[in-house]
Amino acid sequence: MSKKNKKEANIEEDVKTASTQAETATEQAETKEELSVEEQLKNEVQQEKDKFLRLFAEFENYKKRTSRERIELFQTANKDVMVSLLPVLDDFERALLHIEDDKEAEELRKGVLLIYNKLLQTLQQKGLAKIEVDKGDVFDADHHEAVTQIPAPSDDLKGKIVDVIEKGYKLGETVIRFPKVVIGQ
Repeated sequence: MSKKNKKEANIEEDVKTASTQAETATEQAETKEELSVEEQLKNEVQQEKDKFLRLFAEFENYKKRTSRERIELFQTANKDVMVSLLPVLDDFERALLHIEDDKEAEELRKGVLLIYNKLLQTLQQKGLAKIEVDKGDVFDADHHEAVTQIPAPSDDLKGKIVDVIEKGYKLGETVIRFPKVVIGQ
């Protein structure tokens, strides 16, 4: 072989080697790109899962909050009606006390008692309950409203309830009117 042929052969080998190296480099780059594309897709899927979970949790919280607000709305709607009817109950009780003294108005007392019981039962079905307070109970500022203090008639009534001025009522678990009491000093 002549020098020219040797040079051409060397050049061809160099070209082949260079092209082989280029192909190898290209394949490695494609593999890296494929890995990075896979990793990118995995990252995107993970981000979408996170978004979905957060959105789902937010929606669940929204549903719970709206159902709670709806229940509270119904209770407060009843509360306004109940509070406005409490003076009517008080008037019925006062009327019954005065009618009991009058023996001639027995039929009137029966009619008023019937209406009072019906109204009381209807309100109780809607969740109204009396707060039971008796004379001699220990005064608790969290559950009673002290109207006044008087000297205790006996030593055992000091700091206790001497008289109940106005009954207290609850609607469900909420106190809508505290019992008004007189306490012994």
